[in-house]
Amino acid sequence: MKILLVSEDLPAAKLGGLAKQLIALGNALIDAGHEVTLMGRDSPSYDDECNKEMGFRGPFISGFGNPFKGWKEIQLGFFNPLKRPYFARHIAEAIRRLGKDFDVVHYHGHHPMVGYYIPQKINFIQTRHDQGGDCIIDTRFRDGGVCVDRSPFACAKCIHSNPGFFRTIISAIAVNRYRKETERAYALHPVIFVSDFLRRNYLRTMPNSRFLNSKIIHNFYDEGCLLRVREKALRTEPSGEIGIHVAGRFVLEKGIAQLLDLLVPRLPTGWSINICGDGPLRKESERKYASSRVRFLGHISQQETLLSAANSSVCIVPSVWEEAFGLVTLEALRLGKTCFALARGGTPELMRYADVGQLQLFDDLQQLVNSLLAERTFKSYSNGSPSDVETHLTELMAIYQRNQKERA
Repeated sequence: MKILLVSEDLPAAKLGGLAKQLIALGNALIDAGHEVTLMGRDSPSYDDECNKEMGFRGPFISGFGNPFKGWKEIQLGFFNPLKRPYFARHIAEAIRRLGKDFDVVHYHGHHPMVGYYIPQKINFIQTRHDQGGDCIIDTRFRDGGVCVDRSPFACAKCIHSNPGFFRTIISAIAVNRYRKETERAYALHPVIFVSDFLRRNYLRTMPNSRFLNSKIIHNFYDEGCLLRVREKALRTEPSGEIGIHVAGRFVLEKGIAQLLDLLVPRLPTGWSINICGDGPLRKESERKYASSRVRFLGHISQQETLLSAANSSVCIVPSVWEEAFGLVTLEALRLGKTCFALARGGTPELMRYADVGQLQLFDDLQQLVNSLLAERTFKSYSNGSPSDVETHLTELMAIYQRNQKERA
């Protein structure tokens, strides 16, 4: 098939989870014999640096502008009702312009209403990787905790601490439009959710939504790649030393800074922590805790991050928001590592990829740290269900082909 993959997250010099999954999908489809093109934004430039970081083996098209710039919403203190529909139409125009040349268009991004602007004659499918669709900031996380308020008026506090009447009304109008256009998009074109949690959470906000066709397909990993990493990894710690691996962006919802505040002051002798990742909270954590036993590695390549995990004794995923699907958790499990995480969002669904006792879930970070420090040995695992790309491609191709027949 001729397949067009679309995302406003690309190109990028530093890849997030969505972008990594999309590129892995594109390369897997190419390996399966399909003709795959990737379309993204026109900045930053798809130069050698971005190309090397991305590692996509097919052609790239700059199809639209960067939707994350402009509009000054933060400065104004309200969500603009015109901003997201404007960019959704902009992306949709690029898809309409090129879609006729492809058998299927598969969108992975942060504007779920794009499908509302795509005619049904185009074989258009989107995958939802976050809580966008009902949450205008994609995370359902506010004031340091999970947001459970479904009212569009409450959303105004996500952009201004004291929005007042005018800002509250404008933001509520923006959220209502965002949700209604998403609901219509889901009724027009198939939608894939990366976890059952994500679909259920959307329906809590939009209980009357009618999906044309929805499917749960978990994210996947190249099991062969992970096997090669496991074979390459050599333990470098002295006998008896416990190495902890943590990877993620240094932002509040990822919980890394909070984890370090709880763990480092109690870190036993002979234990060390490698933290892979960058972000606005890194500088302060590094100032407080950097040492020979607490190493801040910053943004490193995916292979280097996997090697850090493979060389560790235990992996911790401290996300305090509701992860749609924790790719870092999946990496740890399929590398055979004991993994400590919180029982939130889609993370409990990853039990299917874990061996017995491998994935340990907790209600909060304090409980996680207490349990971690009570352990003195961490075993390696070799069982658990694979998350290999081939199984996922079988499900995905069935959706591509069925939708193609229905559009014919």
